[in-house]
Parts: sequence; structure tokens; C-alpha cells
Amino acid sequence: MAGANIDSRLAGIAESFGPETAAFAAEVTTDDAVSIAGRKTRWELGGPLAEGTTTVAAPAGIVDYVPNEMIATVRAGTLVADLNQELANAGQRSALVDRGGTVGGAIAVGEDDPLVLGVGRIRASVLQVRYVSAEGDVITGGGPTVKNVTGFDLPRLFVGSLGTLGSIVEVIVRTNPIPAVSRWLISDDVDPFAVRDAVLRPSAVFWNGSKTWVLLEGHQVDVEAEAFKLDQIGSFSDADGAPTFPPHRWSFAPADLKALPTQDLGPYVASVGVGTVFADNQQPRRTIDAGSQTIAARLKAEFDPKGRLNPGRNPNNR
Repeated sequence: MAGANIDSRLAGIAESFGPETAAFAAEVTTDDAVSIAGRKTRWELGGPLAEGTTTVAAPAGIVDYVPNEMIATVRAGTLVADLNQELANAGQRSALVDRGGTVGGAIAVGEDDPLVLGVGRIRASVLQVRYVSAEGDVITGGGPTVKNVTGFDLPRLFVGSLGTLGSIVEVIVRTNPIPAVSRWLISDDVDPFAVRDAVLRPSAVFWNGSKTWVLLEGHQVDVEAEAFKLDQIGSFSDADGAPTFPPHRWSFAPADLKALPTQDLGPYVASVGVGTVFADNQQPRRTIDAGSQTIAARLKAEFDPKGRLNPGRNPNNR
């Protein structure tokens, strides 16, 4: 691309989306392989990055936050901790996992918070994604109000894509209120699968094969009523918090969790009703069916025909 055309394009980006987005687009709009690096808390996920790939950082900062609307517009380089602190000041929280990393990194990885039953799934919380395409265009998909959105659901597509489809520069995320009361309970004689039937909406149910942890959240009167229901099916006492989670994530259908004792997991903590299991041993790589591989290859070719975005990464290799 001629230099004059590049300058003209970047000037247009700066006018439409601001100088931070234009500067970011200038860094990633090259013919070279490029990767966006945050705090690298999950840097090796999906395979090692190809040698010679240039790494750049996305811009940071909270662009706009409207507590009454429960949405926040955030640049991808913003730390999740900084976003959550801003939300907490207004009595709200997000579905993004805080591992010390960035908002863009959390979305690119796409893993739900262990308290997903309470805070919601990350895929549903990303309302809009703005990214720099492989060709250097700034693309916006989604919107702050779902009813006004048409076309492809780019936000959901980008969650978990490991940066292989575009370089995220800015997102709009849905927030939710911090409950008035949060109470952890623990039992060593309850059927963990009966807990989901006994209470209306627990924010977490964890089971390690012998003990069950339950997080109840809401208004005081509702939490007390739900705790009373639990006392009808087992013996519960107050706990200090969640169990300690082993390092590796396994994925199961929620109905298959009852068979966990037969799996080669090592010590584990299962999220009942979700299907996520945290285990000492790593889950063997699953075989991806031919149809899914074909769809993934076509998507990659459509979004990144030259294969220059995060080369070496494969979202299916987790």
C-alpha cells in the first residue's frame, strides 16, 4: 500500500474513532505477522506464537461507563482489575476473568469466570467489538443495544478467537449489580447435583468429590430463604469462600459430571451445572470433527487471508 494511501486511511480512522485507535491501526497495518500482547497471563494458549511475529500493545482506558445502562466502553489494553474497580465504585461487576491481564486478552481467551452462574458468561457480556482487520480497516460489530444490531454476531465470534481474526481495540461490555449479600456455604454430606434443584439460582456450586461449596447471592431475606432450603437436603456451615482451584480446565457436558471419579483428573473441583472442571492433570486434546475444522479454516481465510494475525495460534488447541 502506498504511503499516501496509508496516511489518508489513518487520518480517516483518527477522525472517526480517535487518535488512539489510529495509532494502534498504524502499528498493526503492515505486511508482517503481528500479535497483540497484554500481560501474557495466558500467552501460550492455543500453541506457541510463530517466530518473527511482531508484538504490539492495544490502547488502554475506560472510554465511557453508564451505570444506569449497565454498559461500559473499554479499550482492549485496559486491565480487567482497573475496569472492575471502576465498576465496583458504582456497585457493579463484569463477567471478565481477572488474572492480572487485560480486557482484550480476557475476551480473546474467552474463558468464563468460575462464578459464571452469578456473573454470567463472557460470550453474552460482550455487546460490541471494534477491531483492526488484517487489511487495516477499523470494523465495528454489535452494539450497546442488541435489538438494534443486524448482520453477523461478531462479538461472540471474537470471544475465544485468540486474536486470530482481528486485532481488538475497543469493546462494549455488559455489567451487572454486585449483590447486596454473598454467602458461601459448605457441606460434606449433600448430593451436589441436588443443590441445583433445591435452590432457585445459586451463583456457584463446586464439588471436589467429597465436599460441596455453594454461593448464595441476593438480598438478605432471599439468601436466608435459600439457605433454609439447603438445610433440608444436607448439613451446611458457613465457609470462608470458594475452594482452591487446580491449574487446568477440563470441559464436560454438565450431565457427565457424575462420572468424574472415573476420569484421570487428579484432585479436581467441578462447577456443577456448568461443566467446567479444574483439575491437576491436563485434559487430553480433543479431536475436532472435520466439519468444524472446515468452518474454522474458512473463517480464518475470510478474516485473515494472509495468515498474519497471531500465526501459530489455534483456538481449537486448548
